[in-house]
Amino acid sequence: MKTWTRGAHGVLASVLCSALAGCGSMSVSDPAPLMLYDGRPHAALHVQVTGWQDAQDMSGASVTGLKPANPTDAASKVSARRSAKDASDDALTMTWNNAWSAGLRLVADKPLDLRPYLGDGTLEFDIDAVDMAKSGLSFAMGCEPDCGRSVGYELPSRAMHGKGWQHLSFSLQCFVRDGNDFSRITQPFVVDSSGTGELAVANVKLVRHGKPNASCPDYRTESVTPAPQSATWAVDWWMPRHEKKLEELRKLKAAGLNPDLVFIGDSITHGWEDGGAAVWKQHYAKYHALDLGFSGDRTEHVLWRLQHGEVDAIQPKVAVLMIGTNNTGHRQEDPATIAAGIQRIIEELQRRLPQTKVLLLAIFPRDEQPTSRLRQLNERVNGIISGFADGRRVFFLNINAALTNADGTLSKDVMPDLLHPNEKGYGLWAQSMEPSLKKLLSE
Repeated sequence: MKTWTRGAHGVLASVLCSALAGCGSMSVSDPAPLMLYDGRPHAALHVQVTGWQDAQDMSGASVTGLKPANPTDAASKVSARRSAKDASDDALTMTWNNAWSAGLRLVADKPLDLRPYLGDGTLEFDIDAVDMAKSGLSFAMGCEPDCGRSVGYELPSRAMHGKGWQHLSFSLQCFVRDGNDFSRITQPFVVDSSGTGELAVANVKLVRHGKPNASCPDYRTESVTPAPQSATWAVDWWMPRHEKKLEELRKLKAAGLNPDLVFIGDSITHGWEDGGAAVWKQHYAKYHALDLGFSGDRTEHVLWRLQHGEVDAIQPKVAVLMIGTNNTGHRQEDPATIAAGIQRIIEELQRRLPQTKVLLLAIFPRDEQPTSRLRQLNERVNGIISGFADGRRVFFLNINAALTNADGTLSKDVMPDLLHPNEKGYGLWAQSMEPSLKKLLSE
C-alpha cells in the first residue's frame, strides 16, 4: 500500500470535497468525521436496497416488497424504511424474509476518492441487530472496476441479536486488497444478509483517525486458515452434515468396509447426492464411494473438515478433489491465494492418507460466457494448480471442454443455473473422468 504524504492528503481531500459537494474546508488535521448517513444520505449519495436479482433506490420513506423476478420462495421479500434511533427518521431499518440475498447500501452518484482516509481511517456506524436469530451480516465497500472487499461478520452479528444499539468501527484496511483503487469508490457502505431478519443502521461515517473495535481476517491467508462454515443459510445443516459423515465412516469401519473412492468439494460435489444420484449409483456405488461435498464450502472449510475427522480411519485408493469456485464467487479472490488453499488441502490429504492418490480436477466453468470475470478467475486458478501434479500421488485432470459448447459457452442444458450440473452434467463428468479414474483405481 502506497504511503501518502501530508501534501498528497491535502490534494486528495480537496478532490473528495469537490466530489461530495459541500464538505467545506478539510485538512489533514481536521478531526471532523465525514457523515455518509445521519437521517439522510450525504448529498452525493443515495440509499439502495437490494434483493437477489433486483436493486431499488429508496427515494421516499420506504421501499417495500423487493422481490426477485422469479422467486424460488413466494414469501421472499426485502423491505426498508426510515426509522428512529435518537430522533424521528434518523435511522434506516431493513427487514427481509426467506431471502437468498438482502442488502442495504449507500451508493455514490459519481465515484468518490477516499484515499485520504486509508491510513488509519475507520468506517463507523451504529447498528441494532433487531432479529438475527436466522440470519447474519457482512459489510463491504465497493470500487471500480470489480474491486472492493466483503468482511464476513455473521457470528458476531448473531451475538448482537436483540441487544439494542451498538457502535461498530472497522479499519478501512478491512475493505482493501492490493491493487484496489480507492479513488473510485462507488459504494462507501454496504451491509448484506440472507434468510430472515431485521436490522437498523444509523450515523454512518468515515473517521480520518479512528479506533477500530471490530476485527477482520487477513484476506491473504483466509483460504489457508481452517474454519467451519458460518454462512447464514448453511449454519443449520453444515455441522450436522459433518457429524453425519463421521457417522458414515464409523458404520463403514464397523462393517469392515473401506471406501475405495472419496469425492471432496463444494456444492458441485454435494450434488452427487441430488441431481447426480442416478449417475453416482451407476458408476461409484460399487466402490463404496464417500461424498464429502458441502454446499458453499471454500478451501478453508474443506481444511477444517479434514482436520476434524472426515477422512480418518480410511484408506481410499483415490480422492477426487475439486474446490475453489466459492473462493472466486464469494470473495473474487486472487487466484494465487485460492491455489494456495488447494495446495494446503492436498498436503493435508497426503498427511492423513499417505497411500491415497489425489485426482485434482480443474475448477468447473461457470457463467455463460468464457469471458466472464468469474470464469476467467477460475481459469487462472486452474493454470496454477495444474502444476501441482507430480504423476505419482497427485494427478491433474481438466474436463471442462466436455461441459461447454465448442465456442466455450456454458449451456443451461448442462448447468441450469450456469454453475451446478444437472443429471446430464453429472453424466458428462463421470464419462469424461472414467479413463483416468479407472487407471488410478486399478494401480
